[in-house]
Order: sequence, then C-alpha cells, then structure tokens
Amino acid sequence: MVPFFHEPVLVEEVLAYLPRKEKAIHVDGTVGGGGHARRILEATGPGNRLIGIDLDEDALQASRRSLRDYESRVVLVQGNFSRIADILSRQGVGNVDTILLDLGVSSHQLDTPDRGFGFSGNGPLDMRMAPGEGERAVDLIRELDVKALKKLLRAYGEEKEASAIARAIAARREKTPIETTADLAEIVAGAVSPRRRGGRTHPATKTFQALRIAVNRELESLQAALDEGIHLLNREGRFIVISFHSLEDRLVKGTFRRLENPCVCPPDFPRCVCGKKRMGIVLTRRPVFPGEREIQANPRARSARLRVLERC
Repeated sequence: MVPFFHEPVLVEEVLAYLPRKEKAIHVDGTVGGGGHARRILEATGPGNRLIGIDLDEDALQASRRSLRDYESRVVLVQGNFSRIADILSRQGVGNVDTILLDLGVSSHQLDTPDRGFGFSGNGPLDMRMAPGEGERAVDLIRELDVKALKKLLRAYGEEKEASAIARAIAARREKTPIETTADLAEIVAGAVSPRRRGGRTHPATKTFQALRIAVNRELESLQAALDEGIHLLNREGRFIVISFHSLEDRLVKGTFRRLENPCVCPPDFPRCVCGKKRMGIVLTRRPVFPGEREIQANPRARSARLRVLERC
C-alpha cells in the first residue's frame, strides 16, 4: 500500500476564516489524512473540539496517526458528509461553529493504483471513495450505451470531445473488456484530437473526473451537505469549502448566493412578500486561490479555490 500522504491546500486561508471562540466545535467533513484538522487543532485552544468525517477507511487510519496528540479533542467517523446531520446527531452534537469541506481526490487515492482514480499507474477501474460499496467505474463503462456515456462525460467532465470518446469506448468493449485505468487512458488518448496529446494535462483527465463524480455521486452529496450543514451552524459559524473544478465551485457559489439572498419575488415587486429569510452572508465575493509559492510547492493546489459563508 502507498503510504498515506496528502498535502492540505489553502491552510492559512482556512485558519484565517475560523471562528475564534474559547469553546467551539469544528467539523472537517473530508478529514483525509488529517492535514487541515491538525492545523485547526494546533491553532485553537483546548476548549475547541473537532469531528472528522471521511468515507475512506485508509484516510481515517492516517488521521488517527496524525491527530494522536489531540486524541481527547477529536472524534473520527466513517461516513459521507452528505449525511452530516445524522452523523452529528449520533455524536450527540446539535450545532457547530465550522464546517470545512475539502473536495476532490487525495494524493493518496491518486497515487494508489489499486484505487483506480489515476492513470499514471495501472489498476482496476474502481474509483469508489468507500471501497466495496456501490458501483465501480468499470460497471459504468460496461453498461452505459454511447448516448449515456456521452451525456456523462459532458455533464461531469465538461469534455468537449465526449462523442468521440464514447464511441471509442463502445467500439473497444465490443472487441475486448475494458478493465484497467491504463486501458481507458489509452482509449481516450487515441480518441481525442492530436493537439491534446503531449500537453501538460493528460487527455483522459476529464473522462476520469466524470466517472469518479458519477461513481461517488459527488455533486449530489455536496448539495445535500450544503443544504443540511447550514442548519447545523451556530450564529456566526462558518461554512468553508475548497473545490477543485468548476462544477463543484459553481454549485457552492450558487448555493451560498441563494442562502444569502433567498427571495423569489419577481424583480418588479416593490418589496419582498415571499417571506424567505437570509441564512448567511458570503464572506468571499470572489474565490480565494492559492499563492504562487504554494502552487510551486504543491502543483496539485493549482486548481483549488476557497469560498466561505457566515451563518446569520
């Protein structure tokens, strides 16, 4: 097994937006290897507690090791952040002061071929955040027809050459099963236009992203977490979200705007009569990006962007 390592991004920016209270409960809904969690615990006093949630048992084991110095202040739970209300209820927690979601795939997942998230090695087409649960990427590759594959690649990967890739996948699987990440990466590279080959970004990047999002129902889970989480925040509590691609970021941006301005009255009404009340204030009118120094130290931080909402 590849040793678990994931460099947390935008750490100082996350810490800058933490509510400063003597007694607070912080939730890291994607605790991973404990990178953000450890820095939060280091930066806050003994009256601050942290609840870490992750689907990946490998990640939780790494967090237990990383956070062992703060064992009395930490609870780690295996689960999906989309069920954040239920998870906190089972811990006897009603309201919290911070919810942090660091979306995307960890370096450990990308660099472990057996997980099937990356194409640099050669592993099974799995891509499940919780191994052993639900459909795998290979199941989608086998079962979806060309039209459905094209729709998936466009919707979740924003892949402009989705038609060519979907046809290439269908043609290959008629001859031989597509079983591994190397198989799929080769098919995609052969299907796209020549100008995309040999560039900085692998031509299969968007295809792998689309399959991963579909397998893990990532956008649905994110929307559920945002919708549930806002009701769990104390007044002046902070919702902090780090996203890595435009689909996630647009969802977060749109939800935060709706929570800040929920009025559905026609624009020509002289005053609001719908009765919908503001639930939060957006603190980041534009997303916060990592600085050049962080990007140089950790190139995977390049696409990260942070947004913050404060509960009214």
